Order: sequence, then structure tokens, then C-alpha cells
Amino acid sequence: MRILLIEAFYGGSHKQLADLLQEEIEECVLYTLPAKKWHWRARTAALYFMQTVPANANYRILFASSVLNLTELIALRPDLGKLKKVLYFHENQLAYPVQKCQERDFQYGYNQILSCLVADIVVFNSAFNMESFLTSIGKFLKLIPDHRPKDLEKIIRPKCQVLYFPVRFPDVSREHDKDPESFFKVLLKLKEMDLPFHVSVLGETFTDVPALISTSKKMLNTSQNQDLVFCWLRQDSVFAFVITDIFSEAKKALESSVLHWGYLPSKDDYFQALCMADVVISTAKHEFFGVAMIEAVYCGCYPLCPNALVYPEIFPAEYLYSTPEQLFKRLQNFCKRPDIVRKHLYKGEMDQFSWAALRGKFRSLLTTEPREDL
Repeated sequence: MRILLIEAFYGGSHKQLADLLQEEIEECVLYTLPAKKWHWRARTAALYFMQTVPANANYRILFASSVLNLTELIALRPDLGKLKKVLYFHENQLAYPVQKCQERDFQYGYNQILSCLVADIVVFNSAFNMESFLTSIGKFLKLIPDHRPKDLEKIIRPKCQVLYFPVRFPDVSREHDKDPESFFKVLLKLKEMDLPFHVSVLGETFTDVPALISTSKKMLNTSQNQDLVFCWLRQDSVFAFVITDIFSEAKKALESSVLHWGYLPSKDDYFQALCMADVVISTAKHEFFGVAMIEAVYCGCYPLCPNALVYPEIFPAEYLYSTPEQLFKRLQNFCKRPDIVRKHLYKGEMDQFSWAALRGKFRSLLTTEPREDL
């Protein structure tokens, strides 16, 4: 094996990428920790992998997500320090909101900065992710009371590149808090106006890190007179806050419009649900890429996303909204005129996010230059 893949939080998009690389790239070996207790993974994973990853003279590449404290691992395992070290950012801690600024919160971002300094190549899943991280380094380090390091952005930036998360699209015939309050408030307002729609909420929860996916589906009858179906995505996120009572309150208030409420364990069933949906809605307050939104659009959903975060990088302007009022007006119009979305052809480009389009770039990333003497 020439490529060592390490994933300290083996779940969600982290798992998807690790599995994809292991399946599609030759000579890969994967070591993981379960997607539980993210904060402890960030604190202690390096020590665990120090003991569990066996020494192997054939390794040439080390690929890890930024959950791992790469600096600690390299210090504990000098043999791995000789490898070409690639650090992949699904999300970054400098731009991720915290409810209270605490010393431990500083440590997570600080660890990511140190890992960047140790890595040979730093890869981000979007330009938004990269720029929000790099441009926050200076401000972030001002939290240090004195003797602050300087010019770290200038040192790290030349190592950085953007390589979109590779989505393995399904074979279909047509996949900080994401702010469920905003979504359900809009639906309740539509309900008060007696506008026709249905909704299904599907959820997945890691042990103590909620990662709710909420979707809506069309009825099996595909008549143009069928009520519109909304799809709200609580995309997989390893950093999340506690789910509030808004879910139970909304379920009760929307009861007559609910088609399904619960987790779909099968990926095929999940994609089928997306294929039966009309509109996919994000009310995210934080997003670095948005795999689930892209999957939903590929499955035929009309996307509505905040005009912020990574979304302007991914979706054309007509699919963005700036305020909850704008979102409500768009959905109100769609309820009255479902043909608008059912006859709509998406105007963006999905192929650029596919594994087929990104395969070559990842293969190049996971190769060593001939001059390297390990």
C-alpha cells in the first residue's frame, strides 16, 4: 500500500470521501475512528492512530481530514513525517460559530493552523471554505494575549488549493445549525394561508452530534394538480448544536401535511425520496459545501438557498434568497403555480461536482513526484 488514508471522524461526507478514495484509487489503506464525540476525536485521535497505524516502508502519501491534529501525529510518528502529507478541509474551525468563546474553542482552530503548517498540500472543498479560513487566521490569532505569531496566512496560502467534494451521483430516472426554525416558520405561514403542500422529514443522528436530513416527497400521483412537495435538508455536519423543540412542535402543527417523519437508512430510499420532491430548501446559517443540496438538485429538485456562505459559489443567482420573507414569497408562488418548478430545467452545472469530473485531480493529488526519495 502506497497511500495511507486517515479519517478521525468516519461519518457523513467524511466517510463518503474516504470510502470513495479507497474504492477508486489503487493502493490505498484506510484507518478510521467512528463518527462520535467530535471534540474528543479532534483532541485525541493522533494518539490513537500513533498506536494503531503500523509502520510500513511502502507508504508514500498521507491523506487526512482536518479533524485530525496532523502536527501531533507527525511528532509522535516521525516515519509518517517523511510522506507527502495532504490535509483536506470539509469545514474549518476559524469560520465555524461558537456559542461562547472558550479556550477549548481556540484550541480546535489553532490545531488546524498547525496542521496546515505541517502539511505539504492543503485542500479545501470550496473557495468559500478556503478564503474564510485563510482570511480569519490573523484575527483568530489576536486571541493570543501576547507574543503572537505573524504572517501565517502568507506561509499557508501557497500550499492551498480548492478541490470540490466529489459527489457520486445516483442512477436516477429524472440527492452551526441549519436553522430549522426558519424553515418551519415559513411552512406554518403557508399552512395558515391554506396553501397546498406536503412535507416529509427524514433524520439521522450521530451519538451526540445531530445531523438531521429533512426531505419532502411528491405523492405517487404525479399529476400537475398534485400538491407541491418541499424538501428541507439538514445536511451532514460534524459540528452542530442541540436540536430544539421546533421539530416536535412543527410536526404537530403540520400534521395533516406530513408524508413522512423519520430516518431512511437506505441510500436508495433517500435518493428516491429526493426524486419525488419538487423544491429543495436550505436555511443554513453555516455551510462549507452542501453535498445533500447538490444531490437533491441532481435528483430534479428546484433549489432555494441563502444568498450567503458557499451557495453563491455553487448555485446561480436565481436560486438564492436574501431574507425569510423572500423565501416565503417564492414558496407561496410555487404553491399556487407548481408547474413553475415542475417544468423548470436547472440552469447550473452539476457535472463539475461529479467523481467522473474530479477523478483525475484526486489521482494527481495522491501521487508522488518522481524526484521524491522516501
